[in-house]
Amino acid sequence: MSSHHHHHEHKHEHHDHGHGHGHHHHSIDASSLNRAFIIGIVLNSAFVLVEVIAGFATNSLALLTDAGHNLADVAGLALALLAFRLMKVKADKKFTYGYSKTTILVALVNAVVLLIGIGGIGYEAILRFFKPEPMQGGVMAIVAGIGIVINSVSALLFFRNKDHDLNVKGAYTHLAMDALVSLGVVVAGIIISYTHIYWLDSAMSIVIMVVILFSTWSLLTDSLRLSLDAVPRNIDIERLEKDVLAVKGVVDIHHIHVWALSTQVNAMTAHLVFDEHLSHEDEQSLKEKVKHQLQHLNIQHATLETERSNQVCSEEKC
Repeated sequence: MSSHHHHHEHKHEHHDHGHGHGHHHHSIDASSLNRAFIIGIVLNSAFVLVEVIAGFATNSLALLTDAGHNLADVAGLALALLAFRLMKVKADKKFTYGYSKTTILVALVNAVVLLIGIGGIGYEAILRFFKPEPMQGGVMAIVAGIGIVINSVSALLFFRNKDHDLNVKGAYTHLAMDALVSLGVVVAGIIISYTHIYWLDSAMSIVIMVVILFSTWSLLTDSLRLSLDAVPRNIDIERLEKDVLAVKGVVDIHHIHVWALSTQVNAMTAHLVFDEHLSHEDEQSLKEKVKHQLQHLNIQHATLETERSNQVCSEEKC
């Protein structure tokens, strides 16, 4: 994220100070995003079908691997869309946080399924590498060529909103990467059709798997961290402490807990110690000030318990 972008965000946040929490999302254009998801899902699903049929017809493992990758894209898009919808579901007495954590859960499932898929294809690719089978490189190149177009178009749909949400960024990155992967299959197909070096198909398939493995690994570790209520990656606790302590009137902050409510929203609880000479009126505005500071640090839900510096904290840790 460039400093320019960050600066813009800060400016933007000061405008709607009155909105309370969640004023990070005004920059997301929900209707266009919704449309982007649906178009992306339809386009890519249709293409997966084409690739699977073509893969079996041309006997190309690289096409089938790419189909697997594209199917993962479809799952990722569906997940992000679901996440987006669930964000809007109101919390109730049984689910006091709403259903937003499903976004993390589905990301985890998504990653695990992908890794299992990679394992299966990898096994096949290695077998075939030593016993290459003939295939039609030309058709393979044409089908993958269509893939470049479909993935590029789908990626562009998300370009506008990619910096505002983890799932959208994930969708964009996956699709953009897929366009490159398809390009690789096109190249392999063209070479195969002229030279009949059939092991290139397996080699390409293995390269694609490595690409998927790398992209999925971070999805797996991130979603695993967040399901264990670890501090989200975009939050730096030390900086958070420093920024809160910099607010005039705040003497100390302790018992800090930060976790993710979803892939978009983070929550935090902490004890704040205020200067003992602070009046009651000032205390409220100071609390608001601290919460606003936390908004800038990606914390959308803060629950703060306040103490005075001359009070003895009841918990023995203090």
